[in-house]
Amino acid sequence: MKHHATAVWSGPGKEGNGVLTTESNTLDEQLYSFDSRFGDAPGTNPEELLAAAHASCYTMKLSFVLGEAGYVPNIIRTTSYVSLINGAITESHLIVKADVPKISKALFESCIKDAEANSPLSMVLKARVRVEYELT
Repeated sequence: MKHHATAVWSGPGKEGNGVLTTESNTLDEQLYSFDSRFGDAPGTNPEELLAAAHASCYTMKLSFVLGEAGYVPNIIRTTSYVSLINGAITESHLIVKADVPKISKALFESCIKDAEANSPLSMVLKARVRVEYELT
């Protein structure tokens, strides 16, 4: 399975702007810019998108882990806070609130750690990056 998204940028870093489009068109030429990343201008930014991806991926993985342990969650709500410090993404801090009937705290903690170690986005944050390029 492979999915894709495309980013297009025009102009210099600080004054330019870009658009993002996802394969599903959920984002369809969604604006992003220096000011939407570092200020309060309308548009999205890579850290917000990474936070959304990590929160959703982790939450789904936790649901699967709980299911494998024999538990069905009523609800899992995960918020990801992605930190950009001195030009580097240094952390994705996940805050999880869940309602899982009849699960013990110890087993839930074990499921939390399993999902943390094994969700695809958690793993990709440790992965190598490959770049192919073409100069036109």
